[in-house]
Amino acid sequence: MDSAEFTQAEYSDRLTAVRAAMAIAGLEVLVVSDPSNMAWITGYDGWSFYVHQAVIVGPSGAPLWWGREMDAAGALRTVWMPDDCVLGYDDTYVQNPQKHPMETLTQALAERGWQAAQVGVEMDNYYYSAKAHAVLAKDLRLQDATGLVNWQRAVKSAAEIERMRRAARIVESMHQTILDVAQPGLPKNILVAEILRSSALGAGGHWGDYPAIVPLTPSGMDATAPHLTWDDRPMQRGEAHFFEIAGVYRRYHCPQSRTLFFGEPPAQYRRAEEAVQEASEAALQQARPGNLCEDIANAFNAALNKHGFSKDSRCGYSIGLSYPPDWGERTLSLRRGDKTVLTPGMCFHFMPALWLDDGGIEITEPLLITETGVEKFCTLPGSLFVQG
Repeated sequence: MDSAEFTQAEYSDRLTAVRAAMAIAGLEVLVVSDPSNMAWITGYDGWSFYVHQAVIVGPSGAPLWWGREMDAAGALRTVWMPDDCVLGYDDTYVQNPQKHPMETLTQALAERGWQAAQVGVEMDNYYYSAKAHAVLAKDLRLQDATGLVNWQRAVKSAAEIERMRRAARIVESMHQTILDVAQPGLPKNILVAEILRSSALGAGGHWGDYPAIVPLTPSGMDATAPHLTWDDRPMQRGEAHFFEIAGVYRRYHCPQSRTLFFGEPPAQYRRAEEAVQEASEAALQQARPGNLCEDIANAFNAALNKHGFSKDSRCGYSIGLSYPPDWGERTLSLRRGDKTVLTPGMCFHFMPALWLDDGGIEITEPLLITETGVEKFCTLPGSLFVQG
């Protein structure tokens, strides 16, 4: 068996953990609409999250997959449950203002005797609309369960970590592609095409999956903002070009960022590089079991401030399995005030990025908390990329 495959025992453990969290929250039934959580519980994998779909965890038994009838075929191909746990609603419910798919979900719960149950829903979720909530609320007792499943995913199993290691080899290959292809005068979209090609080809004999976030690749003044993508402008000397990209293997992400200069970077960027490197070293000394998330952030910010730089945003977040529009898990944050205890198996994107007056510098790392400390998933040097 491939070491990155999930056994039935692992899925059973996940379901047990979810039900334990449900019991603490006073929930009898849980409606999970986040596709990452759906996949983690059932194995479902399909690009169908633009329509209403969910996984339903009841008091006992296997969970149910519920979604558009045409997507039921994909569920039958990917979930671990028996076929009778896959429920599809007909296409007349799709984008029809006269009726709503959640009406069929209410009916499915009633058919199982759960119409009076306390039902958890992921209210603060990209995929759960106000209309969906209003329709369910007509007949069900609802309670916000945002993050309930996400938090069960925080500590990764051995098979999950293996997927992330494979994703790490892919992002390393993507960065090597940048170094091999990038040159002054090259239109950015041409470079991004090669990055995407490298991501899909994979590395180490393992294919590459699509990322939850497209390559973020701004240059010059565009790099003063963190989340711009690309255009067709040629790359220039004397500008910072940063690349925030992720290798992905079977939906597991390893994001990593690096910054490229053609020619010697300005002195301000060398000072920022030195500050980030020293602050990162101080932060990672705190990345060990028993410490808190905020310990990493506090150490990073204290060291960064000594160099005259500051960072107002968090310097990292939990990563793992994800679907668009975000490769973060929306739980752990490396910032002051997050007192979550670090545990072996937790994975983070350590994100000590700085955005300056005329560009940005990103030298980031995917990390694994181990039994004794922290491991970097990738082996790329933690410095600016500089080419003649």
